[in-house]
Amino acid sequence: MTRIETYDTTLRDGAQGEGVNFSLEDKLLIARRLDSLGFDYVEGGYPLSNPKDAEFFQKLAEKPLKNSKACAFGMTRRKGISAADDVGMKSLLDSQAPVITIVGKTSDFHVTKVLGVTLEENLAMIGDTVGFLCEQGRQVIYDAEHFFDGWKANPEYAAQTIQAAAEAGASIIVMCDTNGGSLPTDIVSITKQAASKIDKPLGIHTHNDCELAVANSLASIAAGAVHVQGTINGLGERCGNADLISVIANLALKKDGYEVLDATSSETGSVEHLTELSRYVYEIANMHFRNSQAFVGPSAFAHKGGMHVHAVTKVASSYEHIDPAAVGNERRVLVSELSGRSNIIALATKHNVQNDKQLMNSILKQVVDLENQGYQFEAAEGSFDLLVKRAAGTYEPHFELVQYHTSVVSRGGEPITEATVKLLIGDELHHEVAEGDGPVNALDAALRKALNGHFPSLNDMQLVDYKVRVINSDAATAARVRVVIESRDGEDSWGTVGVHENVIEASWAALVDSIEYKLCKN
Repeated sequence: MTRIETYDTTLRDGAQGEGVNFSLEDKLLIARRLDSLGFDYVEGGYPLSNPKDAEFFQKLAEKPLKNSKACAFGMTRRKGISAADDVGMKSLLDSQAPVITIVGKTSDFHVTKVLGVTLEENLAMIGDTVGFLCEQGRQVIYDAEHFFDGWKANPEYAAQTIQAAAEAGASIIVMCDTNGGSLPTDIVSITKQAASKIDKPLGIHTHNDCELAVANSLASIAAGAVHVQGTINGLGERCGNADLISVIANLALKKDGYEVLDATSSETGSVEHLTELSRYVYEIANMHFRNSQAFVGPSAFAHKGGMHVHAVTKVASSYEHIDPAAVGNERRVLVSELSGRSNIIALATKHNVQNDKQLMNSILKQVVDLENQGYQFEAAEGSFDLLVKRAAGTYEPHFELVQYHTSVVSRGGEPITEATVKLLIGDELHHEVAEGDGPVNALDAALRKALNGHFPSLNDMQLVDYKVRVINSDAATAARVRVVIESRDGEDSWGTVGVHENVIEASWAALVDSIEYKLCKN
């Protein structure tokens, strides 16, 4: 088995992505989660660039990672100054990180036009920096920036730059496709050429500007690289970095002869926790999941076509390339107008009505009719579940609406939103008023006030997402809208849907479904 080292740079390179901003606590949480899964290296940032990164390394020094090596990132010494006198070198050493990653110029164009030094001075900067840090007892990883572009333009000089780093003591030479413009054929060819020039392990660091970051990483590994850098979920500047989730899953499950992640020393396992890790980072970054993300996305093993569902229920591998559980994901069956009876049966199994052919046909007809009106059940499994109960005659509502009212008042300042709901719970009439950030939030608050005394389980339920979409935009302000609400409790999450010309009524329908689903579930 060939051991492939995993180097995560979510906390630095990933943080450069648009809309990504980690607090100090966020960075510490992610670092320790990566550590628990057995990643080899966790890069924390550039301690000279901002106080937050400097404090991050101080916190890790107080409580070191157990399995992973913390890496501080920096650049080669400045021109015309010794490494020992460079403030950047001092900050890297002060970080107390056991590993220091140094980025240096490979492309002669970048050396002369961007960095503004001679080719010889650049080689000295690389060698002096790596050598100095090694003398201080640190492991040094050398990231060769613009490596593939530089090699294509001037392979002789590109080779000299990595030779300078290798001879100075760098433990790993990482080839960076910084602009993300290389093809797998280029990656394979140049990786092999680079391997012939130095006697040090090679690593790969790719960007996704051509949608090839994962493919290029795997191509370089196939050509001899034994160290791969990337980010969780592919976060990063421009189009992002190589998604380590996909790289690891492919190496562990799709390719023979590779060992990845230190599962023996990890606390919670490795590959089977990739979905959990992916969603954990999305949550910390306050970002939505990427539904179609390979291996771990909610749609990765989702089946919508009736023919597909019919086949998967018989033989899972007919339309699934791996067992979803291998990466901690799960199969999902979607319901839409494209569904066949197989979809309905698969989702209705828990109600023990799958053998009622007439009922299955009735449910399918209702789905088709409702979708024709603008409903969509793919992200509204809670509403679909209630539809099945109603069709089967097993649904009993927990409350009955008498009326609701919302109002928004603004007298030149912040608008004040108020909602009133009047409900029947059994024979009791409940009349409650609440304020909120908007009509839906106010309705939710008033509804909960009316229900909480009877249904305490609602205390652990929260609304986590609210989406509105215009269905027939040609109708302008009279257009029908679809509202989808996502809710969550301590066990799972579910979606509900409402459709109406009035956005408040559509929201009320989705809101009531979300609460009824929770109460039925309990």
